[in-house]
Amino acid sequence: MLRVAITGGLGSGKSTVARMFAERGAHVISSDEVARQLMEPGESIYVSIVERFGKNVLLPHGTLDRKVLAQMAFSEGRVKELEAIVHPAVLAWQSAWVKDLDTKYPSGVAMVESALVFETDYTVLNEKRFDRILLVMATKANKRARFVQRAMASGAEESSRMALEADAERRLALQISDEKKIEKSDFVIENNGNIEQLERKINEIWPVLQTEAAAVASK
Repeated sequence: MLRVAITGGLGSGKSTVARMFAERGAHVISSDEVARQLMEPGESIYVSIVERFGKNVLLPHGTLDRKVLAQMAFSEGRVKELEAIVHPAVLAWQSAWVKDLDTKYPSGVAMVESALVFETDYTVLNEKRFDRILLVMATKANKRARFVQRAMASGAEESSRMALEADAERRLALQISDEKKIEKSDFVIENNGNIEQLERKINEIWPVLQTEAAAVASK
């Protein structure tokens, strides 16, 4: 099985790219979605976060208030603390997922969508876990606009637009530049155009990944 990471900065469009590959037959998971599952009450990550960040990160009904947690992590400089709790558990879950898939679909393509392949203390481990790394790029203006648009679509008030833009800037500042990521990536997709252009690029890369997956399975 070919193991591929889909990565990119905030608002680059990596989720859209991941969905397109899934439509073509790739087995795809999102690191964010896995983390959300492991943050549910009773899960190990949930318990560790409450112990470290306090009960003020909880909503009245007991689930984590992800907005408050993000505020503490990104605005108060506690990202590394949060990563130390979340990342090992997520990586372990992903490894088990890939291992299970490999027994069922040895010539398949397993893709993990993750914003943090290069910007963590687990970078070296990430690079060893994947056979190929696919980078999704976009201009800073597009990244910021997409982040704000996604937040507004989730119910954020128009009055909070400036705060959201500032939040986007803080998050982008924590990520290394696309130029540096290119050096460590096997495929690069520029996502600044329309959906048709993006589809054409996916259609170019997908057969290459399928061929490589078949080669891995035959060894």
